Amino acid sequence: MTIYSQHPNRGKIQILATYRGCAGVVSSTVTSVDDAALASPIVDALNQISAYATAPVSVHDTRDGQFGHYPAGHLAALTDRGARADLLDGAHSLWYEHVKARLHLALSDLDEALIVVPAPVQTAITAELEAEAAGLRDAVAEYSEGIDPPATEDRRHCEFDAPFVIFTNQYGLRGEVRDLLNTVERDISSERLSDGIADLRLLLDAYIRCENDEARLSVEDFSIADDRFEAGPDGLFLSVEAPMPNSAYGRNDWRVEVIRWVPDDPEDEESNATGKPILRCVRSESPTAAEIAELLNRSGRYEQLDEWIETPVGGVLDGTAFVVTERWSD
Repeated sequence: MTIYSQHPNRGKIQILATYRGCAGVVSSTVTSVDDAALASPIVDALNQISAYATAPVSVHDTRDGQFGHYPAGHLAALTDRGARADLLDGAHSLWYEHVKARLHLALSDLDEALIVVPAPVQTAITAELEAEAAGLRDAVAEYSEGIDPPATEDRRHCEFDAPFVIFTNQYGLRGEVRDLLNTVERDISSERLSDGIADLRLLLDAYIRCENDEARLSVEDFSIADDRFEAGPDGLFLSVEAPMPNSAYGRNDWRVEVIRWVPDDPEDEESNATGKPILRCVRSESPTAAEIAELLNRSGRYEQLDEWIETPVGGVLDGTAFVVTERWSD
């Protein structure tokens, strides 16, 4: 329910919290640090924490034609370090569990950013998280139980369905992603749901571990792609795909594919292109996050995909744990 920013003031960098108050939008100083290099990672982490903590309690859970509320148990992790493990546990829904995993990551990022700042700054950030959590709990009590929040001047207001957070770069929060994940989990068993949640956590872990800046995680597609179509004339890209929880999508195994973009009209430079698979590695058991991260790190080297496409069926993609199970003529 809060947007964070930084502002230079008298040789210091102020970290500001901006939120809806009783008199409209207001800003207050959270703390100050010596320079922008210290402030930026703190501000980024706080904005992510605010977004991932606020979104689930600001939208309706419309799965299965219902009009309910998402849980608020994740709010405990803002003030209780011991509750953080719960963010990586649970099987409520694909979207909610992914948001919890993102919140866990944001809290870890904040921990790292606070290591290098003085104790008073750490104390101020802790107090800020407590204020954010208290405001969100008041909002939940008002929405779901009709309990009026405390009538204090510094109370933070949270408008349902219009959270005051930064959505930019907070992937997975937007309604279209939530709707797509809700469609994926429609009519599936609790076991398939749990498996899908575990696979999303695994993909996120691998994505965070890898150092390939071109890798892109697509939550709704259960995939990570390293698409270097713009990087050279070969048009090759790598796709890592987890099983889809819903069997109607026809993907029940883990897949790694090397694909070539082929222009629909070779004579037209503006032509659309179609992905043509060259090889595929299929495995029934889940890879580890480290194996996926290593694969993505290697695919970031320009020549690597050109080398991998020469791998025969039964061969291992060089430097990885993935065995080629299918090939197509290139």
